[in-house]
Amino acid sequence: MPHQFHKKGRGEVRKIPNFSSTPSLFLLPLTFFLVFGLVACGGKSPPDSQQNTGGSSNQDSHLTFFDVTLEQADEVGRPIWKVRATRAKYTKEKQIGQAESPYGELYQDGKVVYQIKADVADIEQDGKQLFLKGKIFATDPSNGVVLQGNELEWRPKEDLLIVRNQVNGTHKQLQAVAQEARVKTREQRMEFSGGVVANSADPQMQVRTEHLIWNIKQQKLIGDRPIQIDRYKDNKISDRGKGDSAEVNLKTKIATIQQNAQLELLDPPVQIASNSMIWNMNAETVTTNSPVRMFQRVEKLTVTANQGEMKIPQKTVYLTGNVNAIGQRRQSLKSNTLTWYLDNKLVEAQGNIVYRQVDPPLNFTGETALGNLQTENIVVKGGSSSGRVVTEIIPQERANRH
Repeated sequence: MPHQFHKKGRGEVRKIPNFSSTPSLFLLPLTFFLVFGLVACGGKSPPDSQQNTGGSSNQDSHLTFFDVTLEQADEVGRPIWKVRATRAKYTKEKQIGQAESPYGELYQDGKVVYQIKADVADIEQDGKQLFLKGKIFATDPSNGVVLQGNELEWRPKEDLLIVRNQVNGTHKQLQAVAQEARVKTREQRMEFSGGVVANSADPQMQVRTEHLIWNIKQQKLIGDRPIQIDRYKDNKISDRGKGDSAEVNLKTKIATIQQNAQLELLDPPVQIASNSMIWNMNAETVTTNSPVRMFQRVEKLTVTANQGEMKIPQKTVYLTGNVNAIGQRRQSLKSNTLTWYLDNKLVEAQGNIVYRQVDPPLNFTGETALGNLQTENIVVKGGSSSGRVVTEIIPQERANRH
């Protein structure tokens, strides 16, 4: 007996021809899938007088179906998506099917790459891409990533899944919100854009930017726009990094911040600025191989050098090359290298020492120096060969000219 479908309300009942294959699975455009690709309610043909009523053309454009299946394959017959729904309403003019409780799979190279589901969704498809609109969940069964949003677009030929409009991504390693997420399924690479806020549990941190790339296999976050990284301890911000770009390795817990890189520490209260810095959150160290500027906010002491390293738990800084430390009263200490003990407020310098202070005005030169620059209590010693320390007492009138 031929399969039939029944339209709700007044109208007609049409007969659908029999097919040898299962009537719920067909590889057809959306215009036809809701007609053929389903198991519909049965019914009897109404009398001829009812078949020719004046409102039939309008009734034809609004149809309701049950147990709907949408299936599409590629050129070699491999599936690229399958979507099922318990019930669907189809509008012919818009060529849109509104499906209730849709669920299904997205395929790449014949394998499931994402599982999708929603409470209600509008479904469009043209044989090349699939579009869903509604409260949608997409899950990657291989790594456990779950994307939630209000729009989903699957472009299998581009290997591209797009989730838009209030995106929320969850994973055991990362949670992120954004306006859009673009997923390259073969590469397991995800791009978040638009008000991106990403939170990591280990290391405990939060990343804020406008564009963030997540290489899931490599466990790396890459920000190519201005980015802010907040490091937490006991659910409170302990350190904050900023820069024009950054890369965070979630496995090694190392962040590399590039271009206008800054790091602000709460304890000790130090600001670090450089063009490039490596921030090891696990070891709690900061390393720069480019010119660096460090500022101690409480003592108002500024130190610059060609490169430096800071061990945060030990509150110790090591600086190398053209070191220049300047205190609040313009007292300064120049050297080749300098070790700065922030806890003890001491500096230990070596190589080509030049110490200057304004009041009283005097200069010291030597090979080593040790002391508290803030209190101007510095001991300068000569080198091992000559053992000489040169002291220059500057007359007051000369100091005033300077």
